[in-house]
Amino acid sequence: MTLITNKIDYKKLSRTSLNGKRVYQCPDGSAVASVTTILDATKDKTHLMEWRKRVGEQNAVRITKEASGIGTRMHKYLEDYIELGQWSSPGSNPYAQQAFKMAQVVHENALKDVNEIWGSEVGLYFPKIYAGTTDCVGEYKGAPCIIDFKQTNKPKKKEWIEDYFLQLVAYAEAHNETYGTDIKEGHVFMCARDLTYQQFDITPLNYSKYKDLWWSRVEEYYIKHSV
Repeated sequence: MTLITNKIDYKKLSRTSLNGKRVYQCPDGSAVASVTTILDATKDKTHLMEWRKRVGEQNAVRITKEASGIGTRMHKYLEDYIELGQWSSPGSNPYAQQAFKMAQVVHENALKDVNEIWGSEVGLYFPKIYAGTTDCVGEYKGAPCIIDFKQTNKPKKKEWIEDYFLQLVAYAEAHNETYGTDIKEGHVFMCARDLTYQQFDITPLNYSKYKDLWWSRVEEYYIKHSV
């Protein structure tokens, strides 16, 4: 039985290609860059480049691919749980079993405090500007919010993950604009490979700060790039 309330009739978005670039096709007819594209194109990649150089390109590709695979599996277990109301079996694959344990850590530490789930894998767009897909929209401890599930190879410090906060705000801004809501909270529910749980939150107290940073990145993107 699904845990989704269907409180909001979410519009479907599709991905397409325009001038050789992947974009979202929105219900209003516009084709726009994704949230992740904007963030990736405007971020400082100095530390990433230094890390790739330090560990070696081949090793960096292996680590990134492995992390992506486990993260995708973890997301899938959480998505299935939300949509079906029960856990899917991880089987005997060791990576799947690891991802399953991580998904359960997220559930035990955070999902239990999610009062309502309005949608899972929700496509959101800010008309004519950007679009993207958020993991979950609902209410956490009674407040409407955007929810993002993250896996990490090792626990992270808050100063390392500013783009996660900007992602939450981007989806909140799009949700508010399209559906007339007033979401000013966002939560990152994160589990490391060693099953350490971390949570990073946007609240009404710091929402404006990240909102301003997000729109600055959007402006920077459209000054430098064309969709």
